[in-house]
Amino acid sequence: MWRELWTLVARAARGSRRLCTSQSSGAPAFGSGATIFALSSGQGRCGIAVIRTSGPASSQALRSLTAPRDLPPARSASLRLLSDPHTGEPLDRALVLWFPGPQSFTGEDCVEFHVHGGPAVVSGVLQALGSVPGLRPAEAGEFTRRAFALGKLSLTEVEGLADLIHAETEAQRRQALRQLDGELGQLCRSWAETLTKALAHVEAYIDFGEDDNLEDGVLEQADSEVQGLMVALDAHLRDARRGQRLRSGAHVVVTGPPNAGKSSLVNLLSQKPVSIVSPEPGTTRDVLEIPVDLAGFPALLSDTAGLREGVGPVEQEGVRRARERLGQADLILAVLDASDLASPSSCNFLDTVVALLGAQSQRLLLVLNKSDLLPPEGLGPSLDLPPHLLLSCLTREGLDGLLEALKKELAAVCGDPSTGPPLLTRARHRHHLQGCLDALGHYTQTRDLALAAEALRVARRHLSHLTGGGGTEEVLDIIFRDFCVGK
Repeated sequence: MWRELWTLVARAARGSRRLCTSQSSGAPAFGSGATIFALSSGQGRCGIAVIRTSGPASSQALRSLTAPRDLPPARSASLRLLSDPHTGEPLDRALVLWFPGPQSFTGEDCVEFHVHGGPAVVSGVLQALGSVPGLRPAEAGEFTRRAFALGKLSLTEVEGLADLIHAETEAQRRQALRQLDGELGQLCRSWAETLTKALAHVEAYIDFGEDDNLEDGVLEQADSEVQGLMVALDAHLRDARRGQRLRSGAHVVVTGPPNAGKSSLVNLLSQKPVSIVSPEPGTTRDVLEIPVDLAGFPALLSDTAGLREGVGPVEQEGVRRARERLGQADLILAVLDASDLASPSSCNFLDTVVALLGAQSQRLLLVLNKSDLLPPEGLGPSLDLPPHLLLSCLTREGLDGLLEALKKELAAVCGDPSTGPPLLTRARHRHHLQGCLDALGHYTQTRDLALAAEALRVARRHLSHLTGGGGTEEVLDIIFRDFCVGK
């Protein structure tokens, strides 16, 4: 219904010669004088829906729809009657806010209409705005793109805003807020200032090196600053891609012999019956994956086939896929039946899979499930087991301890977004930092001062591209297309 409504509004806007039209491809060009409008609070029935505009005709739109028709005080909520500008029919009684540029989100004149969230009300207000001269429906992400174009947000802050909108876990929210606050952009700008200073020293030596007026040690100071910057860049690039894992989710694989309770553990952690649980061995024959929130961190949880030999071709293919997933995992949950640790399958799993993964330094938590079946004395002193966690998927005893251990391991995999330097959250960030580091490597290797200066310019250009300066339209299109209409 909402999609059909927005289509009707867009068609009406395109059909009127009084309105500005979209470009034939991509987002409309900025500076065209168009004023955009959109529902910004999401689709569906709600108590309050927010509709906003941005552009030079925002004040005209506000005057056209409200009574009285004078503009309210800037950045103050005012209760106004909204009416159709042509028929005078009342549409709603709503709060309106007037944000004159440049003190607004986009930097342009903006208006927000806080209307009742029923479909009929939203439909009426959107159609009324579509009939105001100079207004047209917004493209996806166009409000944010205008904010970027007018210098209200850097490109890294735009990416942080997109991540905040899509954040599903506490850790993702914290990381996105830090990037939206501009921490990564500020760090890149401080690096760029270091490069600018070094470049100035090199060029000064090129121009005035033969004069007596130049201070001693100019080149040495530039070299020292570049070396310090290279160390900082290398440290960020060696972060094991924690920021990207936090943004997209760590890969957690559940493995173990048949009937250890792997599917029960997946269902417990995901809080839904995603895997079939059966006493019959080999129930899971393919890899089942589900995105979950594990202790505040995003994760892709994989339920795999029980590891055993001498089975049919279908289950054997599942075993092969399970072993393949182990090599791709960021964290492995190895599950054993606590009441059956002396069985050949459990001993073989401990001696081969657990020992091998430990030798390869892969992150692994050994979970002994079905602790409710243990005798009162517990596991007994005779068993020589690596560090482990006791759990009962049936009674949920030991779940808090498992979640705490998962939180610790995932914090190591994804990084703690609350502390430390800002993390690199996209492959684009890594590309430009690596390009900057490579250029600085050329600087340290060349003895030609002209080539050294050019290497510094290339390095500084990479940092500029990271924060949005000189970015190509293709890159910007990819970033802004992830936003919804109205943002």
